[in-house]
Amino acid sequence: MSNNILKLAKEFISIKSIPENPGELEKILELALVNLKEYTIEKFERNGIKSALIYNSKKRPKKFKILLNGHLDVIPGKEHQYVPKIRGNRLYGVGSMDMKSNVACLIAVFRDVADRVSYPIGLQLVTDEQVGGFDGTKYQIEKGVKADFVIAGEPTNFDIVNKAKGILWLKIYTNGKSAHSAYPWKGENAIWKMNEFLNSIKKKYPNPEQEKWVTTINLSRIETANQVFNKIPDNCSVNLDVRYIPEEAGVILKSIKDLLPKEFKLEIIAKESALATSGNNEYLKILQKAGERIMKKKIYSRGAQGSSDARHFMQVNCAGIEFGPIGDDSGSDNEWVDILSLEKYYQILKTFLLSI
Repeated sequence: MSNNILKLAKEFISIKSIPENPGELEKILELALVNLKEYTIEKFERNGIKSALIYNSKKRPKKFKILLNGHLDVIPGKEHQYVPKIRGNRLYGVGSMDMKSNVACLIAVFRDVADRVSYPIGLQLVTDEQVGGFDGTKYQIEKGVKADFVIAGEPTNFDIVNKAKGILWLKIYTNGKSAHSAYPWKGENAIWKMNEFLNSIKKKYPNPEQEKWVTTINLSRIETANQVFNKIPDNCSVNLDVRYIPEEAGVILKSIKDLLPKEFKLEIIAKESALATSGNNEYLKILQKAGERIMKKKIYSRGAQGSSDARHFMQVNCAGIEFGPIGDDSGSDNEWVDILSLEKYYQILKTFLLSI
């Protein structure tokens, strides 16, 4: 089984399935589906983004008991990284860790257990997770796809990620009064006004010096229409990328609004749910037990700084987690996955699915 997983993972890595390459995204999805043609395959498409749902029944159930979720798109890398390489026990290449090798495992375990379990199980394969998952996973959810428990095969080094930060993208605007810069008392500088607000944001949400389970705010852009040196700018806007912890989901927006001066305006560009599944969830506990049985060590649950498509299921009250094999350097020039851990990952998922 491990040889088949490795072979498919290498085939996936060789396909340049980046957001700017719709033809390659379609190609890799079709390659995955070739390995699943004996099952029911339901295809979806929105805004040119294609995804698929595979299940072990002729008709899609109202609700899956377990849904495995994987994405086949990757963060772009350098050309040589699309040629998979093995060094020691590591497989190198774009998406080797995030998450083409993981998807190869999901396909293998689905094929192995789909006809052996009596409950409805599904495999969700998408091609737009790296750009938000709005036309893949989220679109399928809008079309009625639900589950009791969702496992997104993200790389987690065998931890169970049951919490992840939500995303809030904001644009803040303010105006001032223009004047010649030699006579600043005749104008009102919109950038200086914005700077005072930004200082209050930074004071309330300081950047942590190391990884910490707190809400963070990144100032990603400052704009003004002014293009010259000798004029006081009368407008300014900023883009803020807020990554909020689930515990602050209900208060984060109000907290920021409370810092805004009255004449400022706020526009919500995007608001995505945080992932928050109880550590006492029955399926999480079964997965944890299966992992400890195979790995012969304690499997921990934890929170994650980044987000995944699992968050979309929170909006329809479906419990979800992230769980994947060992690897590192996602998005870098040296992304890798531990080959031996792929077999362990397959065995854990198989044990879990057959234990329900």
